[in-house]
Amino acid sequence: MKTQNEKRSTFSGKIGFVLSAAGASVGLGNIWRFPYLAAKYGGGIFLLIYIILALTFGYTMIMAETSIGRMTKKSPVGAYHTFGKSRWLSFGGWINAIIPVLIVPYYSVIGGWVMKYLVEYIRGNGSKLASDGYFSDFISSGLSTEICFAFFAVFTLGIIFAGVRNGIERVSRFMMPVLVVLSILITVYSVSRPGALNGVKYFLIPNFENFSWMTVVTAMGQMFYSLSIAMGILITFGSYMKKEVSIEESTKNVEIFDTAIAMMAGLMIIPAVFAFSGGNPETLQAGPSLMFITIPKVFDSMGLGTGVGILFFVLVLFAAITSSIALTESAVSTFEDELGWERRKATVIVGIVMLLLGSLSTLGYGPLANVKIIGMQILDFFDFLTNSVMMPIAAIATCLLVSRVVGVQRIEEEVTRGGSPFRRKKIFTVMIKYLCPIFAAIILISSIANAFGWIQM
Repeated sequence: MKTQNEKRSTFSGKIGFVLSAAGASVGLGNIWRFPYLAAKYGGGIFLLIYIILALTFGYTMIMAETSIGRMTKKSPVGAYHTFGKSRWLSFGGWINAIIPVLIVPYYSVIGGWVMKYLVEYIRGNGSKLASDGYFSDFISSGLSTEICFAFFAVFTLGIIFAGVRNGIERVSRFMMPVLVVLSILITVYSVSRPGALNGVKYFLIPNFENFSWMTVVTAMGQMFYSLSIAMGILITFGSYMKKEVSIEESTKNVEIFDTAIAMMAGLMIIPAVFAFSGGNPETLQAGPSLMFITIPKVFDSMGLGTGVGILFFVLVLFAAITSSIALTESAVSTFEDELGWERRKATVIVGIVMLLLGSLSTLGYGPLANVKIIGMQILDFFDFLTNSVMMPIAAIATCLLVSRVVGVQRIEEEVTRGGSPFRRKKIFTVMIKYLCPIFAAIILISSIANAFGWIQM
């Protein structure tokens, strides 16, 4: 992947694309975010709504973005400009390109937290991690969190330096199978704990009494984060996809992979929390701190807590790394394509941005704790800005690009190259033209209203 006049790098084939795209999707969104949202917003009913949205909205966006990427062989800005130079097309391309630049710094901060917890479990300090106040003391320490963040960021950048096949694909081929095996092991252990069955029922069996409108809105927002849609990644990865690889089959595999890992993450965490707390509603409402405060307490109460803690945080670290790689690659690809920079120069510039913005997020719980934006800590604000505001706008832009400019017919031609099927064309057409833009607008409006206190999510 050099300048536009040189041959663009590609994945080796279908497996390379699927594992890399699944690696982009399977990250902290699945293992950190999904379980606490499912626990908070109704368990089984949240899961049901999420699966329906993933098979319709998610499928449509993955197909659209991957097709546009492979059709144009460009990263988001160039892909949009292929179809015109109007202001709204430029806006659509750039918002898709900027989102990863803003996400990967704070994402790497959380990745640094995961590294810290893994190291402490390896050192046999599981009980210390489970003590009251440990997490808040750690994230407010400043220097310690900055060092952990820097280690995680530099590791990610090193993989990006290596390129598409030697870096991204090679790491994904190793990490994704290991991630699946670890997920199965921890899930089996978690659901077999005494008292865990009630947690399994809560997570898997829909209870319509737990349904609320915010369950739908939250599930839609989670879908963006979990499937890595509307953030330029799939356009970039699509541009590396060979023409003979089936887009629909690859999309189906990514859907299955992502949803299965999200479900296993729920089965790893929610039944364990039930076994530990007896289904205490306050414990289930722990929110983002569930993985860093509640789960260490759960592991500490188990006979094999240290071993399970090591396996769990190795799993979370692998997931965090694969997604961080995808986010960084999308940003690097944009600089390469639009500014004609060499890969190393683009990686260095993205690395500098990561370290600067990530440091703000890191220090936002310590020395800069009093600095708040619309009532949010710096990291929380970046999460809100990208996931709840920019991603829905980027999704709407992609829907308009496909339905009003590119046309479903050209997408079908790209999907069916080499005789590949387009089995869900009717679903794709209805979703891309009508329902996806409406859903994205609902997420945008609801999230902004909640942030300013007009409604409570």
